[in-house]
Amino acid sequence: MELGWLLWGTAVLLLLHFLMELSPTVNFALRIGFYCVLCLVSSALAAVACLLVNGGRTVKNMRIIRAVVRPFKYFFGLRFEVKGLENFKVEGPAIIVSNHQSILDMMGLMEVLPDNCVQVAKKELMYMGSVGLIIYLGGIIFINRKSTSSAKMVMSEVAKTMVAENVKVWVYPEGTRNCTGDLLPFKKGAFHLAVQAQVPVIPVVYSSFTSFYNPKTKLFTSGKIKVEVLPPIETKGLTSDDVTDLTDRCFSTMRETLFRLSGRP
Repeated sequence: MELGWLLWGTAVLLLLHFLMELSPTVNFALRIGFYCVLCLVSSALAAVACLLVNGGRTVKNMRIIRAVVRPFKYFFGLRFEVKGLENFKVEGPAIIVSNHQSILDMMGLMEVLPDNCVQVAKKELMYMGSVGLIIYLGGIIFINRKSTSSAKMVMSEVAKTMVAENVKVWVYPEGTRNCTGDLLPFKKGAFHLAVQAQVPVIPVVYSSFTSFYNPKTKLFTSGKIKVEVLPPIETKGLTSDDVTDLTDRCFSTMRETLFRLSGRP
């Protein structure tokens, strides 16, 4: 009986391997499916650890989440080359902004995430089962992107909390995923927040995923991701009148870095 199950299991694995080699669509679907299952199972286990160690919702849980997520890269053959981590070592709180490409960004985030740092995310993520639970326990700041007034109120409270509790806040200024190899125009919320709190902006740039990941062409293979943490941009003395210039300056610097890291002219 056991031999029969072993033979059936081997046959199924060989069939899946054959289909993955034969069809990029099957390979993509299986890899994405495995990634989603891995996220759900790992989140459930990490949630238990967070509750046992820290007792509830706190930014301290990000250390546990980071430790759980970092090994994910080995399952998918991804390698990270990181530069500039010393730029996170600023006195006091800061706003960290980075490009946002896909659901795989979580692996890149946890590869460089500094201590005492929380992310800003859309409210809908809170309802994604165990994944929603673990990011809630990690202290993620949820905003309602459909309500401008609600989002502004949340960001205003974030500014006060960030300074009072000495935490860094990670924001994706593009506002949505963008796997084109370029940047979408930046929304100004993160930069208003930085100016309001008079804290520096630290840009983080990830090289384009398009050489190994592209949902449109069903491409998902192994690959290398270059990450660069750029020097902080000071906002002391700036006012709301300077937000547009600050946003444009950050966009230009990050776009140039994205093209350089991706080997694009």
